[in-house]
Amino acid sequence: MAEGLNIPERDGHGGRHVPVLLKEAIDFLNIKRGGTYIDATVGLGGHSLEIAKRLGAQGHLIGLDKDPAALKATGSRLVPQGADWPRVTLIQGSFAEIANGQQNAGIDGILADIGVSSLQLDDAARGFSFQAEGPLDMRMDPQAELTAEQVVNQVDEVTLANLIYEFGDERRSRRIARAICRSRPIRTTAELAAVVSAAARPMNQAERRIHPATRTFQAIRIFVNHELDDLRSLLNAAPQIVKPGGRVVIISFHSLEDRMVKDAFRDGLKQGHYRVLTKKPATACEQEVDSNPRSRSAKMRVAERV
Repeated sequence: MAEGLNIPERDGHGGRHVPVLLKEAIDFLNIKRGGTYIDATVGLGGHSLEIAKRLGAQGHLIGLDKDPAALKATGSRLVPQGADWPRVTLIQGSFAEIANGQQNAGIDGILADIGVSSLQLDDAARGFSFQAEGPLDMRMDPQAELTAEQVVNQVDEVTLANLIYEFGDERRSRRIARAICRSRPIRTTAELAAVVSAAARPMNQAERRIHPATRTFQAIRIFVNHELDDLRSLLNAAPQIVKPGGRVVIISFHSLEDRMVKDAFRDGLKQGHYRVLTKKPATACEQEVDSNPRSRSAKMRVAERV
């Protein structure tokens, strides 16, 4: 099975979907046949498919995602593949509600690949990326009320600067927020990227490696989708619903998320909930980074329920 783990698969939208740290995540989950596992961020189903292959007919895979387009794409990938296929339940919703309907200590393992998916980034109409012009949306759940356009055009300058600093780790947040407020109304991703780029020109070679608008787009996306609140809820619920010996595997993509996971696992260790299996976070090898640049910033931490 492991030989094919890192082969990219079609995502059904013209692109190629490469699950990040796939082999490492599956190995750390230590999947038991007949077990019940939660993929808290199904995305395009790359991790879920490999979990399902190992569960057997008595197993149960529960997949969650805010994005109905992701669930539709994943559902077509997780159709039964023979008599030994597990039961698969796909739920549209936030993993903030992961404990709902779950019995205490009834889950054998949880996997969460935090952040935006290739399905969302590659669709200009979703407004997640500055690489192509689209509406300022950024909602993972298209039915959610708050959009990026509302944040960009309605939030006051001080609050906007604070959220760009906090969620984007952007040192020039005040300058960027001032430029955004002076340029209102801003309606598209290209307009926002141009405003931010003009206000936050790279100062050195290290800054030139990433687009000037990267951190601002990240901050707004996190704010719109309540991503850190959701992660906090997941981390709080995990010790109650995972069986002794079960694993919690979290893949994050920026320092705020990684710090939250690290602190939660450390606190769980002190409280006797966890044995931490990753002294330092697992990261992608050079070969994976070459084939999938998104994996460059991925950090995976793993804890085992005791």
